[in-house]
Amino acid sequence: MATDGEKPNNEITPFLKSKGFDEKAIQELFNKCKALQHADSKNAAANWDYLTTVGIQERKLPHVISKCPKILTLDHEERLVPTVQCLLTLGSKPGDVGAAVVKFPNILCHSVDEKLCPLLAFFQSLGVSDKQIGKLLLFNPRLVSYSIETKFSKVVEFLASLGFDKGEHIGKILNKDPFIVGYNVEKRLRPTTEFLKSIGLGEQEIRRVVLNFPEVLSRDVDKILRPNLAFLKRRGFSNGEIILLVSGYPPILIKSVKNSLEPKIKFLVEEMGRQVAEAAEYPQFFGHGLKKSLEFRHKVLKERNMSCSLSEMLGLNQKKFAAKYGLVGGIC
Repeated sequence: MATDGEKPNNEITPFLKSKGFDEKAIQELFNKCKALQHADSKNAAANWDYLTTVGIQERKLPHVISKCPKILTLDHEERLVPTVQCLLTLGSKPGDVGAAVVKFPNILCHSVDEKLCPLLAFFQSLGVSDKQIGKLLLFNPRLVSYSIETKFSKVVEFLASLGFDKGEHIGKILNKDPFIVGYNVEKRLRPTTEFLKSIGLGEQEIRRVVLNFPEVLSRDVDKILRPNLAFLKRRGFSNGEIILLVSGYPPILIKSVKNSLEPKIKFLVEEMGRQVAEAAEYPQFFGHGLKKSLEFRHKVLKERNMSCSLSEMLGLNQKKFAAKYGLVGGIC
């Protein structure tokens, strides 16, 4: 298995076998991490056992170690425990750290002082809340491996180029969509911005879209945004109406055509007997649930032989709508 001069520690191989790794799998671990061949078995065992205490099921540990065998070589007291303890401060639920490790085991190999602390300080300086930083790093742990200078700072600079203030607006954007920092500026964020310009949105309108629904900026233009635009055109919306729709309800560009947009427009036209232009006047129409809101409220108005605009029908919350139309118990 190992070449002369690189004979595996007599203790580590039996340990790995006791955890379910066969000789082929063990060799693959050694190929991935040369240091594992000479790792201390007691330290490896301590690391293995410790990971089960942070929410990682025993049956998932072989998968974790297969992806990152270096974990077993980390000094238990000086490296592994401090890293896990730091990550635990970011989690909102007991299993968050364990889930993050299973998703991206290499997160445990990054130094607290050299990597995690600078990352935390960077996002805090932008006004990102601790809760959102935790969501950012634990729900998408691969981001820990990215560089502040070559990755995250470029996203921040790009957002600043759109007219957002680094100390206020950008923090709000990252709080709403912390995953946006993981996207490539030139391959994803700039193309989506140019797409928004191409359909007629001005700088102020684009800033409103990004500030309120930043997730629109991180969607693929050709796979999601352009097909949704084509659908809206097919359904009869004019260019001017599309600008109103996107400005008023940006998620219309990322909602599922099949499961959301198409059924709602079909109901608007065929069941409610309205024109699509009415939706352009009240874009929030597309933000309402079909069954719980649209169908129910239309039924209430129809039974009372009443007509009103979409904004009058949908602009009230459940309690106010129920009170206005005399629903028993205020249920809507």
